[in-house]
Amino acid sequence: MPLHMTKIAFGATSPADLKARLARYTQEGEVRLTTRYLPKRVAEMTGGSLYWIHAHTLIGRSPILGFMENGQGRYWIRIEPRLIPVRGIPKRAHQGWRYLEDKDVPPDLGDGEADARDVMPPKMLGELMKMGLV
Repeated sequence: MPLHMTKIAFGATSPADLKARLARYTQEGEVRLTTRYLPKRVAEMTGGSLYWIHAHTLIGRSPILGFMENGQGRYWIRIEPRLIPVRGIPKRAHQGWRYLEDKDVPPDLGDGEADARDVMPPKMLGELMKMGLV
């Protein structure tokens, strides 16, 4: 089973905005995110995804293509330039990235190609989860 990672969608105002950013920053068929350190468990991440956190909720994922040194003493997390919506689950904010075990990942919504606007607003989801309705 692959290992995944979580990361905050810093600066994104909505899932639709994150999806647009991924499209805008695509180069050579991928998006490259800079990180200071290479994950220690990088070998386990083959076939994994980067799960995006927005408004304290996991909202979607982007498949990980690999990791690469960027020539400036840092590394790139290479991901596919798409946002696959997932069933939202609460996730606390954190700096950098964190590992996410396969057993803890939320399921994809629909066929995995749904528009990010179809995802329930994170604030609403959080309130419904607090009431035990979701």
